[in-house]
Amino acid sequence: MDAREMKVKAAAAALAHVEDGMRLGIGTGSTAEEFVRLLAEKVHGGLRVQGVPTSERTARLCLELGVSLKSLDELPELDLTIDGADELDGNLTLIKGGGGALLREKIVAAASERVIVIADESKLVETLGAFPLPIEINPFGQMATRISIEKAAARLGLGGSLSMRKSGDELFTTDGGHYIVDASFGRIPDAEALSAELHSIPGVVEHGLFIHMASLAIIAGPARARTLQAKLK
Repeated sequence: MDAREMKVKAAAAALAHVEDGMRLGIGTGSTAEEFVRLLAEKVHGGLRVQGVPTSERTARLCLELGVSLKSLDELPELDLTIDGADELDGNLTLIKGGGGALLREKIVAAASERVIVIADESKLVETLGAFPLPIEINPFGQMATRISIEKAAARLGLGGSLSMRKSGDELFTTDGGHYIVDASFGRIPDAEALSAELHSIPGVVEHGLFIHMASLAIIAGPARARTLQAKLK
């Protein structure tokens, strides 16, 4: 079974949690897109949902496939969000933002009663950090913000390179008009401490550590899809 087949398996298992009439947050990324395709089939079969997309990319796919969408202002409280992850650990702490939508993904997740993460087993790790942590920053004063990020990381004993994400020859710009710094820390032993440090930096808009947000993860492997429950806070 290849990686795409495992993503489809995880997405199919998550679809079983979607009920008729739900207000549904819809994530961004390759696994989330497999979920959208399966969801659209159910919608065409009569399932009624109102979706809130976490990115313009997801919105375009939903509209193309006939999934009804609302803005988060129209539906400020959601029943469920289903989204992927770039990494997750056994506590369901996540790194997200590889697709560049981390700010909207976090806003939508925070507005949701439940968050289910779907991923293939390659995303499950013992300690976060092999995947570079995306940090969304304001374009104004970007160099000063990067220096502050380096100093904050150093206070926690973290090193590694910081790189500005690019799209071709230009700096990548998020849907909100911000830039992304990809921080290759290698290992993040204390995600909560790093989160607090990053949030103390004025130029940091948001970061890709999702802590105490996911309630369930569906992890697909070659044999089956299994679930992980979040531990009590």
